[in-house]
Amino acid sequence: MTSHLFAVCFNATRPSDLARFWSGVLGWESVDGPDDGSAIRPPDAAGFRIRFLPSQEPKTGQNRAHFDLTSASPEEQQRTVARVLELGGRHIDVGQLPEEEHVVLADPDGNEFCVIEAGNKFLAGTGFIGALACDGSQEVGYFWSEALRWPLVWDQDQETAIQSPDGGTKITWGGPPVAPKTGRNRLFLDLELPAHEDWETEVGRLISLGATRADGGGGAEGDDGNRVPMLDPDGNEFVVHRHR
Repeated sequence: MTSHLFAVCFNATRPSDLARFWSGVLGWESVDGPDDGSAIRPPDAAGFRIRFLPSQEPKTGQNRAHFDLTSASPEEQQRTVARVLELGGRHIDVGQLPEEEHVVLADPDGNEFCVIEAGNKFLAGTGFIGALACDGSQEVGYFWSEALRWPLVWDQDQETAIQSPDGGTKITWGGPPVAPKTGRNRLFLDLELPAHEDWETEVGRLISLGATRADGGGGAEGDDGNRVPMLDPDGNEFVVHRHR
């Protein structure tokens, strides 16, 4: 029994606007969300959704996670950047060097992401969203490998990466130094338990792997009766939902 990755979630000041932006960038279709907010999914409905949830919390510092978008050619990289700018994104400086070939951008809500240069071997074959690149420890990479039962595809110099056995987007962690966490993360993972599986058992499994409950640990159910808010070993928020 294992929860699967249902969605990568953004806390957003204007969820519907941000959903339209990312739908335009990625070419993903809009879908009805299971609760408040907006959502998009890939055309083939495989992999994870991206959800945009209402939040008025201000952005404080650089996000702990961002998307790396892939490019098949220099021309495609240029077209992606142009599309981002046309849809309301912008160039930003996060300390990248002039000789680096990836392009660093921000969406209309200020969330950072990169458009990676063509020929990047690490992201070959992953799809348009090559990676969810995270600031995190080796320990948290090991945790998520066990939590999702995704194998490690990189484990070197305290940098880790995992990928679904079915392929697709990788999740990566850059290792130390890990920047201190300031406030609630804007991006977080939304896990879903398969139908007819025991929820309390799964929450207990995640705790045994190093997660903690973020709701004070009451009963098995969260604030809406269908979710448990949790923290991974690096203190990053995630939620476990019943089957939807």
